[in-house]
Amino acid sequence: MTPTKPVLRPEHPQFSSGPCAKIPGWTPELLKTACVGRSHRSNEGKARLKEAIALTREVLEVPADYRIGFVPASDTGAVEMALWSLLGARGVDILAWESFGEGWVNHVLKQLKLRDVTKHLAPYGELPDLEKVNFSNDVVFTWNGTTSGVRVPDGNWIPADRQGLTICDATSAAFAQNLDFSKLDVVTFSWQKVLGGEGAHGVIILSPRAVERLETYVPPWPMPKIFRMTSGGKLNAGIFEGETINTPSMLCVEDYLVALKWAKRLGGLGALCARADANAGVLDRWISGSPFAKNLSKRPETQSNTSVCFSLVGDETVPKKMAKLLEAEGAAFDIGGYRDAPPGLRIWCGATVETSDLKALLPWLDWAYATATT
Repeated sequence: MTPTKPVLRPEHPQFSSGPCAKIPGWTPELLKTACVGRSHRSNEGKARLKEAIALTREVLEVPADYRIGFVPASDTGAVEMALWSLLGARGVDILAWESFGEGWVNHVLKQLKLRDVTKHLAPYGELPDLEKVNFSNDVVFTWNGTTSGVRVPDGNWIPADRQGLTICDATSAAFAQNLDFSKLDVVTFSWQKVLGGEGAHGVIILSPRAVERLETYVPPWPMPKIFRMTSGGKLNAGIFEGETINTPSMLCVEDYLVALKWAKRLGGLGALCARADANAGVLDRWISGSPFAKNLSKRPETQSNTSVCFSLVGDETVPKKMAKLLEAEGAAFDIGGYRDAPPGLRIWCGATVETSDLKALLPWLDWAYATATT
């Protein structure tokens, strides 16, 4: 028997985990004030970049003594800048429970070739034992595992009196989860995630302890130009005042400003987190009542509220068939699980997604599964 196709489609079927859905009501017209055709070093260009830094601090609730800079190559560039510039002064404890964390493990071992490295690994769906992390070393971890849908529950496992630095890849957590900056020395993300900005730009946030490391430690390897945050042994303060290392897209900067102003009008970080929580709750309730779907996260307290990942009863072709069916119907785009993750689906629930669109998606998920397994 052919399953009955739903009638109502999501108004906005963009559920990709990056680049993510644009803010509600977005149109290209919102970018008409962009500083295009002008140098990013012009007074107007620098003013736009400074405004974006100031709004990032306000909306994300970054402490006043932390530095915020825009850097090349999205979150990847920001993380690599931190690893190349800061590691090597101490041993390293590095955590991984999905593909991007595993990438940083390989980077530290095979590219930087550090020897005093302790790995804390866990399979998809689980977290490593956080109690075994040695904070006399530098610690590298992702806050939210984008490809597994598993996040750390909070920052309580990180001691305030740690000796090493904490370097946190927060790209699918920033603006949707409460980052405990008192426990984080480096935070990185890209604005194409929770705020739905256009890609290619990364953000790096440094604590005073991280700045001190930069000014007192010189890594033993040659430093690529785009990773250099110091000059003459001192922090290059201009990077954190809008004087970017390379040329940014002022159109992308304007798009980020539009999203930040939307977030501020919405009510700031608390409102953004609440939207993501409500969205993830819609999917969680559906998964809990579904006979064929199961959240990839093994524990409720570690379930992501942004990149919700779930497996399906059936062979590994079922998720691919479902994703293809839903895309063809215009009901959901880009929801296939990450290529290195267990077979399943991944649906973005960040703050720019409308809860009504997720509710409209649920009957389509049931239809697609029934169709794919008929």
